[in-house]
Amino acid sequence: MTAGKSLTTKNTKAKSRRTPSRIVKMDKEDTFRKILDCSFKIHNALGPGLLESAYEECLYYELVNLGYKVGKQKPMPLVYEKVKLDAGYRVDLIVEDSIVVEVKSVEALCDVHMAQILTYLKLSGCQLGLLVNFNVYRLKDGIKRVVL
Repeated sequence: MTAGKSLTTKNTKAKSRRTPSRIVKMDKEDTFRKILDCSFKIHNALGPGLLESAYEECLYYELVNLGYKVGKQKPMPLVYEKVKLDAGYRVDLIVEDSIVVEVKSVEALCDVHMAQILTYLKLSGCQLGLLVNFNVYRLKDGIKRVVL
């Protein structure tokens, strides 16, 4: 019986070690979907043509009302060879310390916007990002998911 109990205990421990990472991954994906839902809600209500700051404030408001931890215009220092440089980088939104959201209101997304969110992902240590351009007729055409 003792051998059977230790076998069961080992299996239980192995399962419990895998479960939290799966839950965290699912929670991050659920959070990502909620950010998208809020973005679509805002775009449906306001449409294209407003300033980036207006969309950012609305998205911040929606996410906070859902109970998410959201950092807005968070300074992102650059660290180079143990020196912390204040290079003036500011991330639009960081949701739950794990998803970087960069809000745009431009004619079209271009390479510099993608480079910007990739830089923010690297500096923040996050691996998942969302680039949203609200200045489009159909919001699905203005959404880019970015994964490091």
